[in-house]
Amino acid sequence: MVLFHRYPHFAVNRPQYGGEMGIMKRPSVFIAFLLSFCLLVGCHRTGQIQIMSGFAQGTTWHVTVWDEEPLNTNKLKELVVKELERLDQLLSNYRTDSVIEQFNARKTTEPVNVGAEIVNLIQKAESVSEGSQGHYDLTIKPLYDLWGFSGDHLTPPEEPSISEVLSAVGYRKLHFLPPDCIGKAAPDIRIDLSSIAQGYSVGCISMLLENAGVENYIVEIGGELMTRGGKPDGSPWCIGIERPLPEERSIQKVMTIERDAPLAVMTSGTYRHYFDKHGRRYSHILDARTGKPVDHQTVSVTVVNDSPTMADAWSTALLCLGADKGKGIAERAGIAALFITETDNGLAELTTSAWKTMKNVIVQ
Repeated sequence: MVLFHRYPHFAVNRPQYGGEMGIMKRPSVFIAFLLSFCLLVGCHRTGQIQIMSGFAQGTTWHVTVWDEEPLNTNKLKELVVKELERLDQLLSNYRTDSVIEQFNARKTTEPVNVGAEIVNLIQKAESVSEGSQGHYDLTIKPLYDLWGFSGDHLTPPEEPSISEVLSAVGYRKLHFLPPDCIGKAAPDIRIDLSSIAQGYSVGCISMLLENAGVENYIVEIGGELMTRGGKPDGSPWCIGIERPLPEERSIQKVMTIERDAPLAVMTSGTYRHYFDKHGRRYSHILDARTGKPVDHQTVSVTVVNDSPTMADAWSTALLCLGADKGKGIAERAGIAALFITETDNGLAELTTSAWKTMKNVIVQ
């Protein structure tokens, strides 16, 4: 089998966006994406699986496609690379010339034109903020910087510092002037798109393929992925979810996706990137309500959804909440989610009703 691993985004060991150490900060968790040898068996019958790959967002990307008619994968790859570069220019929190970082740098409460695409993306994130009772929040960036996570150097702050920075955190402190502008209630508010932008990128690349007439694909960026259709011999795509243990690289679950419509699979976790300091372990997952790393034992959350954008945001939000709080919220929102929690007896799984009743998706 071939495993495409998930690493931090937009610079090697320096996460950018897409949820690695983004807003609610998922570390270098990966969701293993399986293309075993058997995927290629029988491909000559009606088409040939082709895999394009590259480096973007500080990680690898892979686009797997096939069609009964010949595909110009060189042209497709050019389009994919161009789209990833466009998204980088819009959404990266690690390049000062990106649109979102230019917005963050503006110390003003006057509306700033960021474009309709970013406005729409942030509004989608705010629906998850509401649904998660404020634990998930794109304005968490000042807290992330305070803790030293942006420079990958933990510096636990004192309570007064946390309280002070929390005054510049809160998704309700953003206001929109559709279709293009966002204003801040306080000039120090800054937005981190990390927990939603990678899922959004997967969706953009998937739409690019569909516009090119491709109906059978897997789009994967750093482990976040979306599938449509199946293999040339009529068998379904299979996706592997990693066992969330820092010392292992093995598979916890295998998902067989027996449906033709697009489907997104996104995983967030705490088990690959954390700090140990003074005998205490600090997660990179920050709770926007407290301004502190989460301290529950839930180590990963996988979300399956038609929308890769929403799956990305919800996987982070539910990881922030943890299984005990998150399951009820996921149930109310109708989210198909798998929680994996570390216990004294090993790993424990908890799933929502929507996960258990997924149609044409078999989990083993």
